[in-house]
Amino acid sequence: MPGAWSTRRTAGDRGAPVKFTLVSSAAWLTWLSWSALLLQQAADAWAHQAPWFIWVLKVMPLLLFLPGMRKDNMRSYIWLCFVCLGYFMILVQRIFAQPDSLLVVSGLVAVVILFIAAMLYVRWRARELRTINAAQMDAGD
Repeated sequence: MPGAWSTRRTAGDRGAPVKFTLVSSAAWLTWLSWSALLLQQAADAWAHQAPWFIWVLKVMPLLLFLPGMRKDNMRSYIWLCFVCLGYFMILVQRIFAQPDSLLVVSGLVAVVILFIAAMLYVRWRARELRTINAAQMDAGD
């Protein structure tokens, strides 16, 4: 995963502590909130003793993005943001029906953080990649 989990070092920083950038922080927060939402959806299906096809409907949309996220594919992160909106709509409805449910509140918090972190990751990572490409173009001239 070139951008998702990597931290940024220069060639002369071999012994220096690793600096975390906004990009790596957003990537870390995206993975953390993605995992939290996945666990919340699984726990919700388990708590309601849902049949297997409900489990698939709850968890599969998140799992579809796993290969693309591991490859640092920006389109996967962008589409993940769109899918988050569906989870957000469902969880907002449920929070009005069950305002005291810690499971629903945790899912809503996870999906909001996931959306914001993934959106910021795409923005900052794309800017970083443009800078790298511009530097390579300048070095090639």
